[in-house]
Parts: sequence; structure tokens; C-alpha cells
Amino acid sequence: MFTGIIEAQAEVVAIRDEQSNRHFTLTCPFTQELKIDQSVAHNGVCLTVVAIEENTYTVTAIAETLSRTNLGQLQQGDKVNLERCLLANSRYDGHIVQGHVDQVGICEEVKDQQGSWLFRFRYQPQAAGNVTVEKGSICVNGISLTVVESGEDFFSVAIIPYTYEFTNLHAVKPGDQVNLEFDIIGKYVARLLNK
Repeated sequence: MFTGIIEAQAEVVAIRDEQSNRHFTLTCPFTQELKIDQSVAHNGVCLTVVAIEENTYTVTAIAETLSRTNLGQLQQGDKVNLERCLLANSRYDGHIVQGHVDQVGICEEVKDQQGSWLFRFRYQPQAAGNVTVEKGSICVNGISLTVVESGEDFFSVAIIPYTYEFTNLHAVKPGDQVNLEFDIIGKYVARLLNK
């Protein structure tokens, strides 16, 4: 389980395909603290550390993960948002994030609001009944954010300078895909109401 509070960014240093799997080798500020079999969220996708060598580590994404997320578009040199799993005795600063991306969304607009940025994203609402609500939670590329405006197939979020600078949102532009994990409580409520 995660909170959507980004710890650092990792840089992709190598990508290797093996059958339908894709292995990503990355480097990050806490590589030396990682261990084999540890879960780490990469742009909101929970992946398992499978190898560690000097200052790099490797994770593997299977075909299902590559088809549902933006990880398949990563290239060498790209930055990804990182969060290690929640410790049982930690403060819960974000919201409940599972690291299970529901679908990708498309950035439609980025507005500089002279001190903050407003990002607008569109998504396919029929996918698993995913919904947003104003002032509710959404996870974008692993970042716990508050919904500003909510529509049937879009939402917007406001980004403070710290989040803009220390996550990969500063590189997201209109047309780019982002990973979306919708609020788990909202998903359960929607499913129960549809029964």
C-alpha cells in the first residue's frame, strides 16, 4: 500500500525486453536502501525489485501492466516518480493508493496560474466505472492529488510549485499519457451502487 506522496524520481538507465516482459533498470537516491522482492511504485505502478547492482536496480513489467499504463512508453533517460510502500508506523499523508493503475488518461491542458498550475486530464469513463468527484482524491503518475473540477470523462487538479518541481509533472504536456488510479473507496461505492 502507498500514499501517493512521492519520495524521489528515478532515471531509466536501461530497458530490456524478454518475451512479453519489459525489464527497466533505474537509478535513484535510495538505491542502496532497496532490497530484492521489495515493492516500489513507479509512476504509481507497484513493481517488484528483481535485481540490484551497484547504484542501479531492476524491475519487471508484464504485458498486462504495459497495456494498462504509460510504462511501455518509457525511454532511456526518462524520469519516473517513486514511492516505497507505506510503513505501518508512518503518518498517512496522502490517500489510500494501491499501486494498481486503473487506466491511462490524456493531458488536455496545462494552465500556468502564476504560482500554481492547473492540469486537465481526460479518460475513458466506461473503463471499470471509474469516477472522480470534486475535492475527492485521484492518483496521477503515483501522485496523490485533489480533484478541482470533475466531469463524466475528465477532471482537473491544481499543482503547487513543490509538486511541480519535484515530480515528473513538470514534463507532462498536452497529449501525454499519465497513469490514473482512482480512489478505492469511490470504486467500491460505484460497484455497490451498480449491483
